[in-house]
Amino acid sequence: MTRILVVEDDPAMGALVRRGLLEEGYDVTLVTNGIDALIAVGTEELGAAAIDVMLPEMTGFEICRHLRTRGSTLPVLLLTARDAIEDRVLGLDSGADDYLTKPFAFAEFSARIRALVRRDAAAPRSTLRLGNVELDSATVRATLAGRPLPLSTKEFALLFFLGGKAGETLSRDDILQEVWGTTLHIDHTIVDQYVSYLRRKLDPAASGVVISTVRGVGYVLRVAP
Repeated sequence: MTRILVVEDDPAMGALVRRGLLEEGYDVTLVTNGIDALIAVGTEELGAAAIDVMLPEMTGFEICRHLRTRGSTLPVLLLTARDAIEDRVLGLDSGADDYLTKPFAFAEFSARIRALVRRDAAAPRSTLRLGNVELDSATVRATLAGRPLPLSTKEFALLFFLGGKAGETLSRDDILQEVWGTTLHIDHTIVDQYVSYLRRKLDPAASGVVISTVRGVGYVLRVAP
């Protein structure tokens, strides 16, 4: 049975989310702070984590950064009452895979968790080379010209999917279905944001990789000859 880590310091919200996940058939580890969250990630087999942003002592953003620095690829859904675009970008840049604003319907929360768990379980275990970039899906590690290329788990999944279909135009729906696991309850502009993140990290001259926009359709990745 898949275990979900919930990091929430509000007792009522924590109990609500825990009860809902248990009814969905998950096991649940509920903690109230960042230290206990990091301990749980290091000692338990987890399928995904739902982490509140506004926590005492260590924010959800900081927990995410700690996890990614330690090499954890655990799928993370950040929960926050702040809906400013700057906060959303900060959350994604910290290494989170998804971001949900409070208050939310539990059905949407559950769909996001299912998508994270399904994507992680179905992740292909192989190596892909794109120009000077190499992606190892077994370890979720990327290198550029032999040097580490820092990518979040979602950035990695997006690049792996685009690279696996290099030269093929992929719609935003195609990308959402493959990388996020669903086209429901997700703003299509999240694809545009993540493509933008990848472009910043993949200088075409150095990587030999170009991600082009196909207007009105989606994106295509091409590798320089």
